[in-house]
Amino acid sequence: MKLYEICFSPTGGTQKVADILTEALSQDICPVDLTDSKEDFSAFSLGENDVAVLGVPSYGGRVPGPAAQRLSRIRANGAKGILVCVYGNRAYEDTLVELQDIAKQAGFRVVCAVAAVAEHSIARQFASHRPDEQDGVQLRQFAQKIQTKLNEGDFSEPQIPGNRPYKKNSGAGMVPKPTRECVKCGLCAEKCPVQAIDRENPKKVDHKACISCMRCVSVCPYSARNVNGVMLAAANSMLKKACSRRKECELYL
Repeated sequence: MKLYEICFSPTGGTQKVADILTEALSQDICPVDLTDSKEDFSAFSLGENDVAVLGVPSYGGRVPGPAAQRLSRIRANGAKGILVCVYGNRAYEDTLVELQDIAKQAGFRVVCAVAAVAEHSIARQFASHRPDEQDGVQLRQFAQKIQTKLNEGDFSEPQIPGNRPYKKNSGAGMVPKPTRECVKCGLCAEKCPVQAIDRENPKKVDHKACISCMRCVSVCPYSARNVNGVMLAAANSMLKKACSRRKECELYL
């Protein structure tokens, strides 16, 4: 059996949650980075005895489009799927059930699912420093239950919340732009999951391609990219009530 960690994590929050689970299950992990726009995901072929942690963030209550497209190209061949949806303490809505459908269409047998909280990728004061130790304890305990289920040969599919049809995708989000500190090093363009940033001129961004994942903001070594301050303030105000109460991991076995 091989354990795969197949993850779309532009700013690292989803990766942290997935790492806690995978490291509790095995020390021998095969990583697959769904943010890599240059990777040929159709080349990945799993076996029915393999297990994969499939991690995505929730963008407006849905699976990010590029993550869905890339995951659908992987050939699972009956491998067991552990679904992980990560959100910024607001709500994950239809993300898990959509991920369930994508995974099954790719040939995974879904055996369990997790909805966990990580620091909000845009309004970063919400769920700051999560997943924290309390989350870690809960996730590691759940990993033990997952291992027991697999060892017993129980591959039953859990009941996962969500709606079909899924909620409509939200409209255009916030598009980060460079500040005066930008030195045009090109790292943001290189790391952008959808290649929305011009390599020669980082001020030039394809607004239609940008998914507001904030990868460019998080990887910039000069802290030279940010979003419009007025729009950010409006988002903070809108999210304050929904995100103020701590939400815990939701676990489906």
